Parts: sequence; structure tokens; C-alpha cells
Amino acid sequence: MPEVIPYVPERITVHLGPPDATAANVTVPFVDYVKNVASSEIYPTWDESALRANILAIISFALNRVYTEFYRSRGYNFEITNSTAYDQAFVNGRNTFENIDAIVDNIFNDYIRRQGFVEPLAAKFCNGTTVTCEGLSQWGSQRLAEDGYNSIQILRNYYGNNIELVTNAPVQGLVQSYPGTPLRQGSRGPDVVVVQASLNRIAQNYPAIPKISPVDGIFGPQTEAAVRRFQEIFGLSADGIVGPATWYALVRLYVGVLSLAELRSQGQQFYNVSWNYSGALQQGSTGEYVRQLQYMLQVLAEFIPAIPPVNVDGIYGPATQSAVLAAQRYFGLPQTGTVDERTWQLLESQFNGVRDTVFRDGELFPEGQAVTASTGPAPQGRYENTTTLTQFPGFDLRLGSRDEPQREA
Repeated sequence: MPEVIPYVPERITVHLGPPDATAANVTVPFVDYVKNVASSEIYPTWDESALRANILAIISFALNRVYTEFYRSRGYNFEITNSTAYDQAFVNGRNTFENIDAIVDNIFNDYIRRQGFVEPLAAKFCNGTTVTCEGLSQWGSQRLAEDGYNSIQILRNYYGNNIELVTNAPVQGLVQSYPGTPLRQGSRGPDVVVVQASLNRIAQNYPAIPKISPVDGIFGPQTEAAVRRFQEIFGLSADGIVGPATWYALVRLYVGVLSLAELRSQGQQFYNVSWNYSGALQQGSTGEYVRQLQYMLQVLAEFIPAIPPVNVDGIYGPATQSAVLAAQRYFGLPQTGTVDERTWQLLESQFNGVRDTVFRDGELFPEGQAVTASTGPAPQGRYENTTTLTQFPGFDLRLGSRDEPQREA
């Protein structure tokens, strides 16, 4: 198996606003970025174990954005934004705190990941007071530190016992993940591992793509067949060769299916809702139908880069209007920013297509993931990933049900 490991970039480009906002980009050393975010997000007076836990979460989240090429694969020219609606707080030009600087200097090339994974954990966090989330609570981490928890114990309290710490990851200049030359039958090495692992992960949501086994870094007939099917499904030239267009389509879809998995709690909320049109929605509207609209936009944004993602908060603000305008533009509707019946029905139709092809495999209810990988320096974005999902059994469960459904003769 080829050696596959991420690296820490020397520099990172930050967009000073939401993804689609007209705003400047700044490129700063990665270590300075982490110091800035940590000084903006947490208090330097906290216990050191709380500071370390928060800084490791900050590092891991940023590195996940880099390794998955979350924004680059969507056509943006930056790695991360400073909008806390999407990413982490970064205040360009601010002063940082000496004790935070010292900790970051010591651990900036450490990160957390799931055991058996290669890519850094997308370690979400919130302050834990005015905002709560499924990830780390910043104020909660300080309370745990006061109770004697060390940094890893704090992180495991929030992210689970199956996380581990990677230390002294290699540092190198940021490069695009595309290997520079097309991959085809006969190609070998870590780049082929990326293709095979990405196809296998995407195939869980698009079963028409044949699975590749084993993932061995050898581009043979089996890999070519999977590449061709992927290209056919996503409107690419079906030549079985992984050039730039196919490579970045793989990156974008890989990130998309993982992001959809992160929507699982929202997916449960919306599982049995009525999607019927309830009347025009526009800036200033609030309520459950706005939340449904935002959820549809959030899902579609994972597959249509032209649609910016939105928060599901039930408030039709500027970000939601921007996403609606983008969707109307993409689908050839009048660009009003108002969701009339025609816009709602089209969004619902597109959403249903994703739901029927992607969610049917239980994507919103993942059981666990496992990855086989070895250590050693390699270019960005090199990972192998296979996932096991809990799927709906296809029949109702009730008192007396057994492992297999009763079938009529």
C-alpha cells in the first residue's frame, strides 16, 4: 500500500467574509493564522489544557478545509473564510496573546483525527453559551479543565473516544492536489489511491459506480470501469482517464457526501415534514417553511457550487436571499430573491432527486467509518476512506419482527 499522510501548509489564504461576499483575500503563515483564530475565539486566561484542546480543534478544522479542498474544488481562490457562519473567526491584523502564541508554536503541526483515518477531523466548536452545537463547547472545555481534564480528555469528551492525536506532521508549501498528469491504466502510486478511495466513498451514495477492491494504488481495468461510470453519471467525457476535470469532480463529490453526512441531525428533523408550498417567502420571513427552504438549499449547495450554503435557522436574511438568487440564476428562473411557487417546486424537485439517489442509502444516519493508511510524507489530500452505513431495512419493524422480513410465498 502506498504511504499516505496529509501535511501542514506553510501558508493559508483566508477570505475576509462569507464565501460569495466581495471581500479581500489575505495569505498568512499557517502558524500565524492559528494564533489569530485562537486569540479571537478563546480567552488567554483559561487553563492550559482548555487552551490546548481548543487550539487543536482550530488546527484540525482548518487542515480539514485544506485537505478536502473544500473551497478550491468549488472554484474559489482561498482555503477558508473568516465568517463564523461557515468557518472560524479571523481578525486580519489583530494582536495575539503571548501564552497562546507559545502553545501554538509548540503544537501547530499537531492535529486530531478519527482512529484509522488520515484526514484531520472537521472539529466543529461553538462557545457553548449563546450558541450550542454537536462539537466542542469552548466554555465547557474550560469547566472540564477546572475539573482536572487534560486536553485529550477534553477533546474525547466532545468528539468521542475514537479520536487520536497526530504529532509533528510534515510542513510544506501548499500545492493543489491534482498530480499534474492524467491518471490512466498502468498508473500507480498515492494518486491512484486517492482516486480509488474517493470513488468507493462516492459509490456508497451512487451505487451505479462499481466498487474497487482492493484499493491498491494500481490503476487497472476495475478502476477504469469505475472512473468511466463516474464520468457518465456526472456529465464528463467518459474516457476512463482522470484528468483535471475528473479529479476535481471527485474531490468536490467526496467533500459533498461527507458534508451531507454532517447534516444527519438536520436530516432527522426534516425526515417527515410536508414539503408543500405554503406561500411566498422573502427577506424578513421566518418560521418552519424558511427552515425547510434553507435545508433544501444546504443540500443542493453540496452538489451545485454556484449555490452558496446557508445556515438552517428559520430566518430569511441576506445569506438566504443570496442562495435563492443563485439558485434562480442557475435554474433559469426570474432572479427575484423571492421564493414563489415556481421556485419552491423547482427546488423541491431538485432536492427530491438528491434525496432519492443519495439519502436512500441511509447517508444521514452513518454508523461509523474506517480507513486503512500508513504514515509517511506525501502530497496534499492523500487519504483512503471506506465507510459502513446503517441502512433502512426496506420493511417496517414492529413487535415480533426478526432479522429478515416475513415474505409471502
